[in-house]
Amino acid sequence: MQTWGSSCGSAASWRRPVLDGIAKYLMEKLPRVPGDFWGVLGEMSPYLLFGFFVAGLLSILISQKAVERHLGGKGIWPVVKAAAFGVPLPLCSCGVIPVAASLRQHGASRGATTAFLISTPQTGVDSILVTFSLLGGVFAIFRPIAALISGILGGTLVAVTDVQGEQERGAKPQAGNQGETRPSILIRMREAWVYGFVTLPRDIGKALLLGLVVAALISATVQPGALAEALGGTLGSFGMILLMMLVGIPIYVCATASVPIAAALIHMGVSPGAAFAFLVTGPATNAATISTVWKVMGRRTAVLYLATMAASAIAGGLLLDRFVKGSDIMHVHEMGWMMPEIVKTVAAAAMLAVLGYALVGPYLRRPAKAAESQEEQDMKEPCQLTFQVTGMTCSHCAGSVRRAILECPGVRSAEVDLQRGLASVRGETLDFARMRQAIEGIGYGVREPARKESGR
Repeated sequence: MQTWGSSCGSAASWRRPVLDGIAKYLMEKLPRVPGDFWGVLGEMSPYLLFGFFVAGLLSILISQKAVERHLGGKGIWPVVKAAAFGVPLPLCSCGVIPVAASLRQHGASRGATTAFLISTPQTGVDSILVTFSLLGGVFAIFRPIAALISGILGGTLVAVTDVQGEQERGAKPQAGNQGETRPSILIRMREAWVYGFVTLPRDIGKALLLGLVVAALISATVQPGALAEALGGTLGSFGMILLMMLVGIPIYVCATASVPIAAALIHMGVSPGAAFAFLVTGPATNAATISTVWKVMGRRTAVLYLATMAASAIAGGLLLDRFVKGSDIMHVHEMGWMMPEIVKTVAAAAMLAVLGYALVGPYLRRPAKAAESQEEQDMKEPCQLTFQVTGMTCSHCAGSVRRAILECPGVRSAEVDLQRGLASVRGETLDFARMRQAIEGIGYGVREPARKESGR
C-alpha cells in the first residue's frame, strides 16, 4: 500500500528533473531575447518613425471640429465618412471613446459615431506602416480595408435600428472660441512635430515596448510552429481564429503594439487569419471599452459594436487564410523588406530616443513657468476650481476632458494634468455640476472639488 509520504516522494522525484530541464532550456534561450528585441525594433522603426511624422501632419490637417462637421445628418453617407475618417487616425481604443462621445454630443448620428468607434482603433497610419514592415504588403492592405468595411457595417446596423432616436436629435451648438485666429504655419508645424514625436509616442510607448518584449520572448523561447504542433491540428483554421478572437476581446493592446505580437503568434504556428483576428479584437475591444460604450452609447449600440467586431474578426480571418500562408509571413519577417542594416540600426536608436524622451520627459520638466502663469491668472479670474478626473489614460483623454470643460458656461481657461488626474479651471462663474455632467457624458468620472476659491 502506497503511503502519503511515498507518493510525495514519487512526485518530487519527477518534478525536480522537469524543473531542471525547464531552467536549463530557459538559460539557453533567454540570452537571445535582447537580440530578437533589437531585431524586431530595427525592422519596424524606419516605418514607425515615418508613421509618427505622418500622424503629426494629420493632427493639424484633420481637426476634431472638421470631423464633426462631416458626421452630422441622416443616412448612410455620414457613416461611410466616419469610418473613412477613422482608418488613418492614430487613436487607440481608450482615446477614441471620448472623441466619439464628443462627436455624438456635437451632432454626429449614432450610426456615424459607431462607425468611427469601430474603424479607428483597428488601424492608424503608424500601425499600417508597421504592419507592412513585419507582416507584408497583403496584410498591410487587408487590415485598413477590413477596418473600413467593419466600420461601415456596424454603423449601418446601428443607423437602421435607431431611426426614431435620430429624428428627435439635433446638432448641439458649439460654444466659445468662434473668433479665434488661425495660428501661423510655423506654430502649426511645431504642433505637428510635438504630436507626432512626443504626444503619440507617450500614448503608445509603454504598450509598444511591452509588445516588443513579449514578441522577443516568444521568438527566443518558442520553437517555430510549436503551438500548431501542440494542438495537433485539432482546432483547424476556424477554431484557431475563434481562439485568437476570444483571447483578444477582453485584453487591451494598441494597434501598433499588437503587430509584433501577431508576428510572434505566427512564429508559434498560428495562421495569418487567426493573427488577424487578434489584430482586430485586441486594439478595438476590451472590458473597459465595452463598458464605456455601453454607458455612453447605450446597450443596443454596445451589443452591435461587439457583434460587428466578432463577425469582422472571423470573416476577415477566414478570408485572409485563403490567400496568405504563415510561411509567407515568416519570409517577409526574416527578409525585413531588404532594408539596409545601417538604416535599421540608426532608426532603432532614434526610436529608443524618441520613446525615452516621451516617457521620461514629463517627469523631468520643472513646473516653474506654470506656477508663474497661475499667479497671473489668479489676478484676472475671480474663481478657480481644482478637481479629480478618473479614467484618463492618454493625451487624447486629457484633451477631450479639457474641451468638455471649456464648453461649459463661464469657463475662461482649463488645464488637465494627465499624470495626476487633476483638472484646474478658471473663469467668471464656475458651475461644477455642469462640468461634471459634461465630463461624465464622455465616459470619465469626477470627484468632488479639491479647491474652490476666489482669485481676488
